[in-house]
Amino acid sequence: MKEFYARLFARPALAVELVTATFFISILALASPLFVMQVLNRYVAQGIDATLITLTTGVLIAVAMEFIFREARTRLAARASARPDEDVAAISFDTLTRSRLEALDRVPPEMRREILSGISTVEQAYSANNISAILDVPFALLFIFVLYVLSPILATVVTGFVILVFVIGLVGQAAMNEKTTELTNESGKTSSLLSTAIREGETVRVFNAGAFLRKGWQSQSHIVQSLRRKLNDNQGVVQSLTQTANALMSVVVIVVAGVLTVRGHLDVGAMMGTNLLGARAMQPIARFAQLGGTLAKARQALGVLREFAKLPLERDRGSAIAAYSGGLEFRDVSFSHQGSTNPLFESLNLKLEPGSVLVVTGANATGKTTFARLILGLFEPSRGFVLADGLDLKQAAAEWWRRQIIYLPQEPSLLNATLEENLRINNPEIDPHRVNEVVDATGLRKFVDESQNGLEMQIVDNGWRLSEGTRRRIALARALLSDGKLVLFDEPTESFDAEGIAMVHNTLGRLARDGRTIIVISHDPKIVRGRHIVLDLNQKPIPLVANVPGVVAGEAPAPEGGRQVGRG
Repeated sequence: MKEFYARLFARPALAVELVTATFFISILALASPLFVMQVLNRYVAQGIDATLITLTTGVLIAVAMEFIFREARTRLAARASARPDEDVAAISFDTLTRSRLEALDRVPPEMRREILSGISTVEQAYSANNISAILDVPFALLFIFVLYVLSPILATVVTGFVILVFVIGLVGQAAMNEKTTELTNESGKTSSLLSTAIREGETVRVFNAGAFLRKGWQSQSHIVQSLRRKLNDNQGVVQSLTQTANALMSVVVIVVAGVLTVRGHLDVGAMMGTNLLGARAMQPIARFAQLGGTLAKARQALGVLREFAKLPLERDRGSAIAAYSGGLEFRDVSFSHQGSTNPLFESLNLKLEPGSVLVVTGANATGKTTFARLILGLFEPSRGFVLADGLDLKQAAAEWWRRQIIYLPQEPSLLNATLEENLRINNPEIDPHRVNEVVDATGLRKFVDESQNGLEMQIVDNGWRLSEGTRRRIALARALLSDGKLVLFDEPTESFDAEGIAMVHNTLGRLARDGRTIIVISHDPKIVRGRHIVLDLNQKPIPLVANVPGVVAGEAPAPEGGRQVGRG
C-alpha cells in the first residue's frame, strides 16, 4: 500500500478532492437503503402516493448525484496515477538507455524485457478504478456506523465479517508475493527462448535446433503455466472465500434482523435496510480482497524496477573541449571485469598525438572490444586514466565525447527509424548536401535510389534484415557524418567484398590526409602499411606497444595484400 499512498499524497490538493468525492459518494450511497426503509415503513403502511413520489424523486436525485461524483472521482484518480505511471516508465527507459554498459551487461536481455513489461503491470494495478476501490475501503465504516445507530448487534455481526474478509485479502496478497517473484524469473527464461526462435530463424532451421528449442519451450511452458495456475488458484480461493463470507453475512444479518423484528426491536423496513447496509459495507472490502493478486504483482514489478533503476548511470553533464584536436592518451590503465581475478591488461601507457595511426591487434578474448569501449567511455578503467587532449574521460560529457569519434563497430546495428534518421543520429544538424556526399562516398547511392522511399525508407528489425555489407555501409556513413577528429574502426573490412574493402581503404586514406587520429582494431598486425603504432594485446598482462617505421603517419593506411581480416 506504500505505492498507493505515495501516489495519493504526491499531490495533496488532488488527494483532498479524491477523499472528498469518495465521502460524498458514500453519503449518497446511503440513499438506496434509506429509500427501501421509508417505502416499507411509510408508503406501504399508509398508502399515500405523494409520499412514494417524494421518496422516489429524492432517491433518483441521489443516484444521479452519486453517478456524477463517481465520474468525477474516476477522472481525478486517473490524474493521480498519470504522473507516477509516466515517471516509472521514464525512469525505467532512462536506466535502460543511460546506465553504464558494464553494469547493464550483467542484466540478461530477457530479464530486461521482463523488467520493462512490469511497467504495464503497475499501470493496471493502480488504474483509476482500482484506486477508487481502495479509497472506498475506509468508508465502509460509514455504513457500519449507520447500522450501529439502527442496531448495535447487527453492526457487530457485519463488522466481524468485514474484518474476516479484509484479513483474507491481506493473507492472499502475502501468499502470492513469493509465487509472483518466481513467475517473473521463469518468464524471463521463456522470453529468451522466444527471442531466439523469432530472431534466429535461419540458424534454428539450418542447424536443426528446432527440437532443442521445442524441448526447452515445453519445459519452461510447463513451469510457467504451473506457477500461473497456482497464482490463479490462490486468487480463486480468495474470491471464493470472499463470496462465501458475503453470502453467510447476508444470511446471518437476515436471521438476526428477523429475530429482532419479531421481538419488536426492529420494524420491517429497518430489517431490509440493515441487510442492504451490510452489503454496501462489505462491497469495498470484498473488492479490495480480490485485488490481492493484482497488487502483489504490481508490488513485485515495482521492486524489480526500483532495483533496476539503481544501476549506475552515465553522466549527462561534464567537461568538454572547445576544439578537440584528436589527441588520446592511456596513462597507467588497467582493466578487469567485475568478478574476474585476472586483468585483461594492466599498466598500459600509450600516447597518440593528433594524426597518429594505431593498430590494435590480438586474438579473441584478449580485450580488443574492451579497449574500444574504454575509448568510447562505455567502460571505465579499473586503474589509471584515459585522456582526450588531457581531459579525463571520467569527467567528460559522454554525449560531447562520442560526437568526437568516427566509430565503425564490428557488428553494427541500426535504429528502427528512417535511413536518414539513422545517418543523422549523432549529428542531427548536418547539412543535407553533406549527407548525400557521404551516401555517395560509402557506395550507398544505388541502395538509396532503388529503395521506394529513398532516404525516408524505414529500417526494421534494427537493420538485421539487410545484407551485412549494406548494413556496414550504412554504419560507416553514420560514423562519417559525426565528423569527429578521432577515428575508431573495429575490423573495418570484415564482410565486405573487394569493392567494399577498397571503399574502406579509400575512406581511411581521406581521413588520414585530413589529419584525423586513426585507431584500427584487427587480428592482423599488418593491416596498415606505413608508419604507425601497434598495440599487441596478446602480450599479458602488460600489452606490447611498438612503433612501426614507414611512410609518414599522414599517408593513407592501407592493407597489406588486400586480405580480409577476421572477427574480433
